[in-house]
Amino acid sequence: MRWFGRRRKSAEGSLDRAADDADTKHLKEFAGSRHGVEAFVEPPTTMTATTVVMVAHDGEWTRRRVRDAAAAHDLARKLGIPAYDAQVVGYPQRMREWNRKTGGRGV
Repeated sequence: MRWFGRRRKSAEGSLDRAADDADTKHLKEFAGSRHGVEAFVEPPTTMTATTVVMVAHDGEWTRRRVRDAAAAHDLARKLGIPAYDAQVVGYPQRMREWNRKTGGRGV
């Protein structure tokens, strides 16, 4: 007899949902409607899939799921924007300033 149920894991092995077309569409729209956008790829954790944070010239940012780091870098290349590994380079100061002004809310 099972006392405790187990949460179902996604295909990526996390408890979070997998990336979908809506995530990619949002990232493309964000990059296409702002200038100076850079992508910061975040590694998967035990709770979330791989994500990418896109930061515009003024610090406005958005975060969405991606299939994996290679897909994030490929998307950035197709969009013509630079991509960095967030755990290596960190996040830009302009993003921290945006968070301070807006209370930490991305798009």
